[in-house]
Amino acid sequence: MNGAADSGRPLGLDTLVRLGRRQHAPTAVRRLPVPEGMTSPLGCDAVAVPDRLAALVVPRLPRVGCVYADGAHWWWLVPSHSDYALPWPAPAHYATGAPVPATARLIHRPEGTVPYTPPIPLYLALCRVTGTTPDWSRPISA
Repeated sequence: MNGAADSGRPLGLDTLVRLGRRQHAPTAVRRLPVPEGMTSPLGCDAVAVPDRLAALVVPRLPRVGCVYADGAHWWWLVPSHSDYALPWPAPAHYATGAPVPATARLIHRPEGTVPYTPPIPLYLALCRVTGTTPDWSRPISA
């Protein structure tokens, strides 16, 4: 065996996050496709929001990237690791690798070649429509 643990060096946070994601990675699921002509240089994850809340989120965003819908949820493409140290508010669901039901269809394609919705404005819009205090605004308890 070789690696950081064998050399006496501690594992970095990035390594631990990657290892944890591999353990919980879903198998045999459909990934959201990036439309033809678009690139995803930062990888792709998705944020699912129940369709009843999705229309409330859209006007609060400075830019809407690719959005898919499956009849129950809207799925926004965001750069990979947009959940790093960020608990997304319920009932939103963060989907690493953008696995979605096979019924999801593209309902919005932005202009340009980048498919992402900016994750911080999306997070703040979701906090607003769900009545959730952003994680970094919560008091720290001892």
